[in-house]
Amino acid sequence: MQDVQINRRRFLQGSGGLLLGTLIFGSGPIALLAPSRSWAMEMNTLSSDVAAKVLLVIRRIYPHDRMEDAVYAFAVKALDERASTDPSVLPLLDKGLSDLDRLAGGHWSSLDENRQVALLEDIQHSDFFVLIRSTSVNSLYSNELAYHHFGYEGASFPKGGYLMRGFNDLKWLPAAPAEASPSAFS
Repeated sequence: MQDVQINRRRFLQGSGGLLLGTLIFGSGPIALLAPSRSWAMEMNTLSSDVAAKVLLVIRRIYPHDRMEDAVYAFAVKALDERASTDPSVLPLLDKGLSDLDRLAGGHWSSLDENRQVALLEDIQHSDFFVLIRSTSVNSLYSNELAYHHFGYEGASFPKGGYLMRGFNDLKWLPAAPAEASPSAFS
């Protein structure tokens, strides 16, 4: 058997790149699910640099202060998958990120959050922004990590529905008077 030596650069050349991160909010619902505090998501088309910048754009479009980057990485992965099947996506992402840097007069990602958001508002009708927004909304909010972050238990049907599982378990509202509901069989 032949020994194969591979270094980080050679590995990254063979793949699109990696999106890497560390869980910051150690006691949150995401951290409870994670086997470790570090995470990585392989990119097939996007470079690591582009993936990291796109993640920040998505975070600014859909801001949740205490949501981990690992959740946002699913939206980046969706864009990466789209770029691998649609040859127009990668140039559009590259151009959009370059345009943001040009508008920023340097590196858009180095600006403060308010200025980043202001520049995104300026380009909100661009193809770049529309692509990121429309692709990210589904993948960002339709994954198990996001469900745990928001406390959503997922679909009710496989668990028997909501009627006997949380339909009427609101503790913060006073009980409705009986006359507020019509009788079932009058």
